[in-house]
Amino acid sequence: MKPYEYNNAVNQFSTPLMRFSVNFLRNEEEAKDIVQDVFEKLWMNREKVELGKIKAWLFTCANHAMLNYIQKKNRSCEFNMTLHEKGSYDQTYYESKQVIQHVVSILPPLQKSILLLRDLEGYSYDEIGEILDISASQVKVYLFRARMKMKKQLTQLNELA
Repeated sequence: MKPYEYNNAVNQFSTPLMRFSVNFLRNEEEAKDIVQDVFEKLWMNREKVELGKIKAWLFTCANHAMLNYIQKKNRSCEFNMTLHEKGSYDQTYYESKQVIQHVVSILPPLQKSILLLRDLEGYSYDEIGEILDISASQVKVYLFRARMKMKKQLTQLNELA
């Protein structure tokens, strides 16, 4: 990989990687560190990474880095729920967003990754499978389970309200 190809990868994938990391970790500073580390690893491995597989390599690397970070922090599935919102939002919207973020945050890491990659980033089942090193059919199963868990949690929360 030549320097201009690396720069193109940074320009093309830094925003999607950052969005994925922030939504997974719920902390912008931690996400910035992860994304920076991922691009550093890309540079260090630039001779080994195929140009056509940069996207999958970056998201796989980011996913592994986030899981390792969480394990080191002994945070399993308990994530920081702090929102870094700017401006004034309708209170109902703000509360709804908090509830959804909480429900997503308690999903197991694999289901959370799949849900964020599919629904937030718009990746196909095959692309997610390649990123997470599982089959497309497994992606569908985990995504279904994640959505069912979310539905169950939201239903329970709604009954409490």
